[in-house]
Amino acid sequence: MVAGIGAIVLILAIAAVMLFINLPDANAFNGRVEQLFIENDTLTGNAEIKLLEILAGSGTAFSDTLASYRLVIFVQLVFATAMLISAIAFLVMLIALNRRMSQIERKGIEVNSLLISRDQKSVYLNNFEFKLTEAAIETLSVLAEARMDDEVLSGAEIEGVISGRHASECDEAAGATRIKRLRDTLGNQMVSELLVKNIARKGYMLAIDKDVIRMV
Repeated sequence: MVAGIGAIVLILAIAAVMLFINLPDANAFNGRVEQLFIENDTLTGNAEIKLLEILAGSGTAFSDTLASYRLVIFVQLVFATAMLISAIAFLVMLIALNRRMSQIERKGIEVNSLLISRDQKSVYLNNFEFKLTEAAIETLSVLAEARMDDEVLSGAEIEGVISGRHASECDEAAGATRIKRLRDTLGNQMVSELLVKNIARKGYMLAIDKDVIRMV
């Protein structure tokens, strides 16, 4: 990355040098006017002298204008270089962030501790407290118990455990609704989506190590 940015800055610096070298000399016009004075010393009339004075003044104005153009071009080149470096830096940061997010999605959220307190209706995830509804606590508790037994529960099975009925008597959509409400209650979309995983054609499970789960 550093080498690439350095190469870009070097290229822009070379381009700037070539541009400034090929710009006309700021005193070129004054030089021509001076040459007119020297080669035409017979121009002694008032009108001719006035014309030469106007030309000399124009040469000075041209010199000042060209000098200001040089400054404007220099500032624009510096600004373009800074913008290009910033764009490359942001691009590298986005690539690194996308890679990090991909790793998180593959591995799941890293949870060092998950404490479920039914009495306080609270969940402590890596020491961050989440206040949940009673229904969300029940759903999370069922998922935690299933995770400790290495089980994946379908929506119907989740509904059956909570309602006390057999899974065959429950609707899959009812359990899916409970999962959705749990995720909504957790709030943070990334945390909730990575914590409660949906296994295709199998069901739902907590994507954490079962040894970090505690229930009180």
